[in-house]
Formats: sequence, structure tokens, C-alpha cells
Amino acid sequence: MDSSIGGSSFSIQWLPPLLLLLVLTFVSSINASIHLYDHQGFREVGNSYLLSGGSEGIVASSTPGTAISHAHSFIRFENITFWRSKAAADQHSDMGHSTGLIQVVIFEAADRDNIGGSAYGGQRSICCTPDLAKLEGCKQGEVIRIPSATDINWPIVLNVQFSGKSLSTSMANSEVPITKTGMYNLFFISCDPKLKGLVMNGKTLWKNPDGYLPGRMAPLMKFYVYMSLAYVLLCVTWFFQYMRFWKDILQLQHCITVVIALGLFEMILWYFEFENFNRTGTRPVGITTWVVTVGAVRRTVSRLLILSVSMGYGVVRPTLGGLTSKVLLLGITYFVATELLDITEYVGTINDVSGRARLFLVLPDAFLDAFLILWIFTSLSKTLEQLQAKRSSVKLDTYRKFSNSLAVAVIASVVWIGYEVYFKATDPFNERWQSAWIITAFWDILAFGLLCVICYLWAPSQSSQRYAYSDEKGEEFDDEETQSLTRGKPEGDISLAKQDNLEDEEEEDKRE
Repeated sequence: MDSSIGGSSFSIQWLPPLLLLLVLTFVSSINASIHLYDHQGFREVGNSYLLSGGSEGIVASSTPGTAISHAHSFIRFENITFWRSKAAADQHSDMGHSTGLIQVVIFEAADRDNIGGSAYGGQRSICCTPDLAKLEGCKQGEVIRIPSATDINWPIVLNVQFSGKSLSTSMANSEVPITKTGMYNLFFISCDPKLKGLVMNGKTLWKNPDGYLPGRMAPLMKFYVYMSLAYVLLCVTWFFQYMRFWKDILQLQHCITVVIALGLFEMILWYFEFENFNRTGTRPVGITTWVVTVGAVRRTVSRLLILSVSMGYGVVRPTLGGLTSKVLLLGITYFVATELLDITEYVGTINDVSGRARLFLVLPDAFLDAFLILWIFTSLSKTLEQLQAKRSSVKLDTYRKFSNSLAVAVIASVVWIGYEVYFKATDPFNERWQSAWIITAFWDILAFGLLCVICYLWAPSQSSQRYAYSDEKGEEFDDEETQSLTRGKPEGDISLAKQDNLEDEEEEDKRE
């Protein structure tokens, strides 16, 4: 069955090695800009055997050339070795000079249609067939390559050959300079049916002018610097108020302090993780696991804080009472789901995780978020009703502002999810990779904005106790509320009315 690389006639067999690789650019580069191949086998795709080598956005060199330089962008091959089966090697004589061809193909996503061809309007094939050799002049048994309209030297095709009956062959260490910004893809392809069962070892280094960090992820490193500064500013402002009015601090404000500290810690850790990635080209499992764990804790605590505020914790009720165990259980479940999802996306190589496995981890996280939103708004509605019934105007106004802010955040989230789906659906080959970082950055900005709103509404002050729960039977009104309720009524009249009521009650008791 023939396969296709570009156009509308893609064969389904092309999806695992090529289309999926191009669509999910994160998958290949999460392992780092130093891609390692440890006894990885070739897969049969149409009339070829293929191994996906990587896919990354690379920014063009500032000073194009072939010399190795830290200011250069390149893809470098180191210690690449191919192994074939003994049965395949025994089919050739010891004197054979070329007894098996492997081709290394590098192309930009925009030139994906320049690899492969189609005979008589049929499905596209990677390797040249007898019919294609007649029509397009390609060499039978090799990858079909059509020169790019902008550069006849692209796509790049490098040949590696077996000789005699040798079981292995090595590719010379080489470097391909990148002089044009784009999304680049690497494939190792063999059109020889006798080379079934090929295995490869070695590594490739993908470097941008500023370091090993993939071009798509590079803006995030600067973004985390700005987010860290924003959290520092918020932390200083909050800490100043916190220390100034520490005698009036509520339990709720302690929880807000923890969330601010976790947010600052997470942003700093992400920056240093990216900086290490950019400098070394690798992502140590321990460091990345620690970063995503702090992020999972921060998201969990943030959501539980919003849920507790919505339930009126410290304002309408002194504790969560019987709901405490349910809230904690939900928090633990959410943390586990988020931690598993983040580890899958960011830690180690995720090429081995199938689409179904990723979907299995995404669904619980999405379900828990939806359940949390429903519980938050249900609790918020009950809290507003209680405050309105008790005519606690200051608290009611604060909760209405919080409710409006939360509604705006939810609407913004839904709109952004729609945009994210549209963005990915209209860019299957990640050609807009330079703006893809915004997808990730938005959620951090939204979380920070909502945290700022909470800090503003429940900021430490001399009047912090006006938000606190009162253990009296009636809600404790502040001075403003009391004045508004008693305005226009002389104090004497009120006391006289109270005295008359007491006398009436005493007379009724005597009669009984």
C-alpha cells in the first residue's frame, strides 16, 4: 500500500510516523534538543522503512555559514549507527560495495510536499517506483526528492550505505546549518525491502542561535522571568499589608499567602528548568519532575482556595464542617490527576505514550475541573443568598465582585479553549510554532489575574474583621451597616420599644 507525505491523499499508514509527529511537535522535543536513539527500530510505512528522528522549530542563524559556532543554528549528527539482521546481511557477498542504502532526510514543514510523489494521480509514495521513475525521473529504490522552489539544495538527503556482509554501518559525524527559520523535520528512510528490521543508535543535536531550547519554547523562558517579577511585586505588596495588620489577619488570608508563595516558587523553578534546558540540551527527570510537582500543588491549592471562599469559609461559616473531608478528597484526586498529566507531558520521553494513553490522562483532569467549577458556582450562589438574607452589605458586595470576576475567568477559559482547538486544527504541521507559546502562557496569566482579584478583595487591613465569621446568633454588622439600618430612628425610641416588649413578655409569663 502506497503512502503520502503531503496533499489530500494521505494514507492512514502515514499518520503514526509523519503526520502525528508534525502535529504533536511537543512530543519529539520534550526529550530535549539532544535527541537520543537507543536501539530504535524502523517501521514499515507504505513502500519504505522509516524512523522519525525529530521535529522542532529552529530560528535561522544570525551569521549563516558552515563553521561550528555558538551563534549558529544547526542539526548535528553524532555516533549514528545502523544495524541490520544477519539474514539481511547474508543475502550479499563480501565483495559488495553497496549492499543496502539508508537515506537521512531533512525538510522544512513548508516543503513537505517535496518528499514523495504520485503516479497517475494515485496515492503518494515515499520511494521511487518503476512508474514514478519514468514520469518524474527519480532513481528507483531511493527517496523521491523534489527541489524546493526557494532553495534547490533543500530538502537535504544524506546517504548511508552498508558494504559487503557487515551487520552495521555508521554515519559520519556531520552538521547541517540552518539558514532559514522554520519547522524542521528529520527522517531516516530505507527503500530497500531487504533491510526490514533495521535498528539505529546515536543522537542528533538541534541548536538555535541562543541555545538548545527549541524555538517554540524559547519565548517561555523570558515569559517566566516577567511572571516571576509580577509575583515578586504581588508578594511584596501582600507581605507589606500582611505585616502591617498582622493582628487582624484571618485564616483565609493565610491561605492566600500560601498560594502566592507557591506561584512565585513555580515561576522561578520553570525559569531555571528552561535555562538549564537551553544551556545543556537535556531535561533531567528529577528537576522536571520537581517543577511539575510544585505546579500541580499550586493549581490544586488555588482551586481549593477558590472553592473554600465560595463556600463562605471564614466569612459565613468558621469551618467547612462535614465538607472538609470531601474537599480534601477532591483536592488529592485533582493533584494526582494533574501530576500524572504533567509528568506525561513534560518529564522524559513521551513518544512511547500512545494517543489513547494521553487521552486517558487528559479526560480525568478535564472532568475534575468541570466538577470543581460546578461546585464552586453552586456554593457561591448559596453563600450570596445567606449574606443577602442577613443583610450583610459589605460582605455581600465583596462576594458579588468575586462572583463576577470568577464568571469572567470561566468565560475567558472557555473562549480560549475554543481558540486553542481552532489554532491546532488550522495548523496541523505547526507552521505557526513561533506564536504557540501563547497557548501555555495564557493559563498562567489567567491564574495570576484571578489571584490578584482575590488579594484585592481580601487584602489585610484594619477592617479585616468585617469579613470574618461572627459566632453570634445574628450576623455582626459593621458600623456602616448599623447606621444604614437605624438611620432616622432615635435611640430613645428603640430602647423604649425594647423595654415595652420586655414588660409584655413578663406579664405573659405571670399569667401562665
